[in-house]
Amino acid sequence: MNKQKGFTLIELVVVIVILGILAVTAAPKFLNLQGDARKASLQGLKGAIDGAAGITYGRAAVDGVESVSSSTTTDGAVPVAFGFPKATSAALGKVVTGLNEDWKVVSSVDDTSITYSYESNSKTDSCIVTYTQATSVSSPATTVVTLGDDCAGE
Repeated sequence: MNKQKGFTLIELVVVIVILGILAVTAAPKFLNLQGDARKASLQGLKGAIDGAAGITYGRAAVDGVESVSSSTTTDGAVPVAFGFPKATSAALGKVVTGLNEDWKVVSSVDDTSITYSYESNSKTDSCIVTYTQATSVSSPATTVVTLGDDCAGE
């Protein structure tokens, strides 16, 4: 008698079907990781801007310019409004490392606000981080993240 050496066609088809089912159920979880990573990086940018703004405010307070509508820190490095960085890519680029290299400016309103997003985002109303500069001593700078279901990109 000959002994069978190898797999039958039916066994191979069953294994391929099982692998296909596993791939279909697992693929969406892996594909969604890109969107989650982008949302997390937007939250990280918000934290970086908030932290840098707080440090800049501390420096401005030491320099005595935290109540002035337009000034720079003592070393002249950072333009500030009421102690917080002005809403320009130059000012924020000086306090947030890598901001101008890793992120793109989506919109900017002079002396009011600036909005950043990741390079591949073509939208201007979702998946963005908006920094609004301080308008008075009692109205500090704010940073807002606007997420969307489409942060996974195109």
